[in-house]
Amino acid sequence: MDERLKHLLESGRSHYEKEEYDLAEPFLREVVEALPEFADVQNMLGVAYFHQGRYELAQKAFEAALKTNPRYTEAALNLAVTYAELGKYDESLELQAGALAATVSSAEGVDAFALGKLANMHADIAAAYEEIRMLDRAAEEYRKALELRPEFADLRTKLGHVLREQGDLSGAADQYLEAKTTKPSYVPARVYLGVALFAQGEKDKAITEWEEAIGLDPSNRLAVTSLRIVRGLDGEEEKEGEAAKDATSQDEPAEED
Repeated sequence: MDERLKHLLESGRSHYEKEEYDLAEPFLREVVEALPEFADVQNMLGVAYFHQGRYELAQKAFEAALKTNPRYTEAALNLAVTYAELGKYDESLELQAGALAATVSSAEGVDAFALGKLANMHADIAAAYEEIRMLDRAAEEYRKALELRPEFADLRTKLGHVLREQGDLSGAADQYLEAKTTKPSYVPARVYLGVALFAQGEKDKAITEWEEAIGLDPSNRLAVTSLRIVRGLDGEEEKEGEAAKDATSQDEPAEED
């Protein structure tokens, strides 16, 4: 690569990394025209086109990247998303299936970013199943996502929601607890763990979770409201107990002199 092309590539990559895709595109395009065998540059150019809404050009760039390197997982995933944007859903699903199969056979060789994309694809499918109340299928897709990226606390929490909807409170609580353990700063996991625990009669443990959640995020309305309701119920129980005691003492016969 001569100095001019090196300069073009450096300029294009610099804009690309800053997500300045409209500025990166002309530099990357010129490099690709001179050196079409560079799959990573083709992929970057495809991303630049995609973010400009130029999906047909993005498709051509990603296909060129895959022609050069058929095992380029990131380009395959990008192409699958582009196909979907163009309404080519069968092609998109077929490409996703191929990428997923490749990941299963050689997951250790796939970078974390690509695995994250695959995990989120499973999560999107799970959400679609949730919308039509096919909860078993939704749970299955969330589990597939978590096999790829078990540290995704948000996806584990969503799995917990599905299990809760299915009436499996214990299973839901386990998922919320795992999400909280994986990412202690993820407040929703703590909040919904409290909800699941309270539903199982573990009021004190639920209160602890909500208090910790509020400590991390004082504006979390669900935690604040849940805590207020539980404490309000406790107050009502105390009042009822005192009223019952007063009534009992009034019914007792006075001692005779």
